Order: sequence, then C-alpha cells, then structure tokens
Amino acid sequence: MPRRRRTALVLSAAIAAAPLLAACGNDAHPGAAAVVGGRRITVAQLEDRVNEVRRAQRAAVPDEAQYQQVVASTSSLTRDILHNMVLDRVLHRAAQDQGVTVTRKEIQRMRGGLEQQFGGAKALETDWLQKYGVAPERLDDNLRLQVEAQKLAQKLGTSTSEPAFWKALSTASGELNIDLNPRYGSWDVQKSSRVDAKTPWVRDVTTSGTPLQSA
Repeated sequence: MPRRRRTALVLSAAIAAAPLLAACGNDAHPGAAAVVGGRRITVAQLEDRVNEVRRAQRAAVPDEAQYQQVVASTSSLTRDILHNMVLDRVLHRAAQDQGVTVTRKEIQRMRGGLEQQFGGAKALETDWLQKYGVAPERLDDNLRLQVEAQKLAQKLGTSTSEPAFWKALSTASGELNIDLNPRYGSWDVQKSSRVDAKTPWVRDVTTSGTPLQSA
C-alpha cells in the first residue's frame, strides 16, 4: 500500500498480542474474562464479540472450505479480541488522565478519509475484518480508538511509536489493576511501555485527503 500525505494509527483489533505471562490469576472473579479498573469483561461479552467476527467472516466467505481456512488462520481470535478490549480501556484511561476526549465528528472524519482511500464503506469494512478481525458493527468503535491514540500522543508531545506514549499506557495499566482470567494468561503492564517489533500493536495505514495529524 503506497504512502500518501498522511497516516493514521491503527491499534489493530485482531493482533498477535504480546506474549502473555504465565497464568497467575485465581477464581476471585467467576465468569469474568478480565477485570479492568474494577469493571468486568465477562466471558459472555467476549464470546459475543468473537461470534460477531465469525458471523461476518462466514458472510464474507460462503464457501465452507475457505471459511474453515479463515477460522484456522485466526485461531487466536478470542485472545486477540480480549487483548484489544483491555487495551481499549487502558488507552481510554490514559486519555482521560491527559484530558483527551474524542468527538463523533472526529470519528466520522477519520472514517470518511479511510472510505475514500479504500473505495467505499463496504471495502473498508472488508479490509478491517480481514486484517484486524473487526466486525463491521464495531468499526466506529475501533476508529474511536485510533483517534484517541492520535490525540493522546499529540497531547503528550510525542508520537505513538515513542516511549512517552507507551509509558502513559503503562501508567494507565497500573492504575487499572488489570486481572485476566488464567485461561487467557495475564496482563504485562510493562509491555504497554514500548512497541515490540515482533508484536505489531500499532500499524500505520495510509489515508488520503483526511485532515488527521500524522501519527
């Protein structure tokens, strides 16, 4: 994909999450996939999100054999989605700490620029589903995450690839006292403080004609 005038940050939803630490949790929160800042992400909520993606994948790939190949290639989908659900709350906390807010207009502006780049809403939804495991109905939520990350980096006077940005996420992770269900591993607070080249949490995508600041 050629680079154009501006880039937009993507904290992808279907990511190969950073290696999770050995399970060290307990059963203090039955039915919870994770507890973030005292708020539960239930197993049922996580399963619903996974099912949204699987339904979208099934609709996009009607051939059974090809669909099974898609399922096999996204076998870590549950863990990836949980990772992103937690990261979403971490980023939001870091943004709140810095007084950063996101408006609906800003999300629409980013979406409009991406739709222009990809050739329409459907093409954008398909790309986000295939590359990041984002169901079409969650696309705006994911774009809010992108805008929030960009604005946070700007407020910190840095970029999303610099230590200052990831230090803010690490601080927010500590404040939220994240506890994952042992079946999903555990949250490594320090991993939020840097970008691991082997685990691409952030990815630049080209946008065309959007007024967004470069990440």
